[in-house]
Amino acid sequence: MRVGYRDVCLEHDTGPRHPESPDRLRAIKRALASRHNVEYVAPEATDRGSALAVHTNGYINELERFCEDGGGNWDADTVAVEETWDAAFAAAGLAEWAAEAALDGADGRETPFALGRPPGHHAVADDAMGFCFLNNAAVAAQSMLDAGAADRVAIFDWDVHHGNGTQDIFYDREDVFYASVHEDGLYPGTGEIPETGEGDAEGTTLNVPFPAGCGDAEYVAAVEEVIGPAIVEFDPDLLIVSAGFDAHEHDPISRMVVTTDGYGLLTDVLRSTVAEADAAMAFVLEGGYSLETLSEGVAQVHEVFDGLEPHAHDWEISESGRSVIEEVKAQGFPSREPFDHDEPDPGTDEE
Repeated sequence: MRVGYRDVCLEHDTGPRHPESPDRLRAIKRALASRHNVEYVAPEATDRGSALAVHTNGYINELERFCEDGGGNWDADTVAVEETWDAAFAAAGLAEWAAEAALDGADGRETPFALGRPPGHHAVADDAMGFCFLNNAAVAAQSMLDAGAADRVAIFDWDVHHGNGTQDIFYDREDVFYASVHEDGLYPGTGEIPETGEGDAEGTTLNVPFPAGCGDAEYVAAVEEVIGPAIVEFDPDLLIVSAGFDAHEHDPISRMVVTTDGYGLLTDVLRSTVAEADAAMAFVLEGGYSLETLSEGVAQVHEVFDGLEPHAHDWEISESGRSVIEEVKAQGFPSREPFDHDEPDPGTDEE
């Protein structure tokens, strides 16, 4: 993969006990160091105009003053220092680079992954929250639309937390499709199934809020049966994956049980989705707070593009997970019938 990264993102210092620490990026870089075909790119930070395309002027001014004054606790979870301003604009610039590179034809082993922090998907138009200051995926999507590089953009968020900021920013927009699979009831408490868009944008938001304890089988089924078909129907030029790795079975702040191989399976299904939609694809880092499983997850995404065929551990979908998927289908989104992963592949000879 082509990995966007800048050292300035390490300077956003959240303190020794905060889960969203600079060590997250260091761990990912260590995990990628032994992998083949990893190319690092250091693009420019986003500019104020791109940030203002998705955030209010009042908020950006307030954030600038807050950082200039040395930062502190923006809220109970969201911490800033003076350097946070530059790190946030760098992270958004990395997301813009990934989107632009994808639309310029970077795919396969050159598929772009924006490795930045602070993350972005909780940042709403006029406020920071949930460790996030600028909504990186939203900045990237809007920049591509404003530049005329894309007419329609889809964003799929597999972070364990619902991306309330991304949803809010595009909730009444017909040119951006937002889909999320997340743990029901977890912070920030948004992302219910009936939240499907507003006005003429009805049907451009799709939420799959799974109960705690769901894993590979449920996540892959959600993408294969509902999210993938809905993305294909939307016909985007670009799919941005808001890639958080905190639904992992060993992440400390969630109760989901996605495996490292599960992230590879999701990546593989998304490759098929964008091929069917004839769309470009870029990845933008969101959460993930076990250094080991975060770094393994990002490395797994890379290795799928480097030829790895991920292994499926268990295809038994829980009754509660199946119930959620069927309820989402009932909202009227395009969907497919469940695929039986225990059946041999079509055309396979098996005695």
